[in-house]
Amino acid sequence: MVERQLVPRGIVDQRVLDAMARVPRHLFVPPDAAAYAYDDHPLPIGDGQTISQPYIVALMLQEARIGPFDTVLDVGTGSGYAAAVTAELAARVVSIERHPALASDAAATLAALGYDVSVVTGDGSLGWPEAAPYDAIVAAATSPAVPEAWRDQLAVGGRVVVPIGRTRGAQHLALFERRADGMLTETNLGAVAFVPLLGEQGWPVEDA
Repeated sequence: MVERQLVPRGIVDQRVLDAMARVPRHLFVPPDAAAYAYDDHPLPIGDGQTISQPYIVALMLQEARIGPFDTVLDVGTGSGYAAAVTAELAARVVSIERHPALASDAAATLAALGYDVSVVTGDGSLGWPEAAPYDAIVAAATSPAVPEAWRDQLAVGGRVVVPIGRTRGAQHLALFERRADGMLTETNLGAVAFVPLLGEQGWPVEDA
């Protein structure tokens, strides 16, 4: 996966490559999908959710520039795979998931593998203020803009990597960085397709 998919497509951060090599991706997918776990495409994990393709996980974490002393908010736990890779890179990881069953299963998998990740159930668009400020926020769901709560919980110099766009329209992966004056600068990282970021009532987040 690392040598054939990630390196040829431009993943150059050695810490990210090493983390991707260490995490057993096949343990984060349903048993009947384990044979396809290292293929470069998303896989269903239940509740209408998917585990992102390896390249996208690696790209998002590379662009987030996570350091060994960073605190990271992972939005959209899913199976817990991205949280596990993030935990290989950061000092502290909080992962938030709105589906209780997915959150419970992910927490159990992460704990069994020895990953110290705080998995919480809640509305990812609201972040998780208890552990803020975050050096990086990485989201596996698309939003029209960066939610205001994330802005408030992001440290100066912090990064947000999130798909931007409408559920039924064009989406692009974006890197936002918080300046000292609180403003965010944006870098377009290319076209993507993600499930929508959902609020507390299960509706797509349309405002920020």
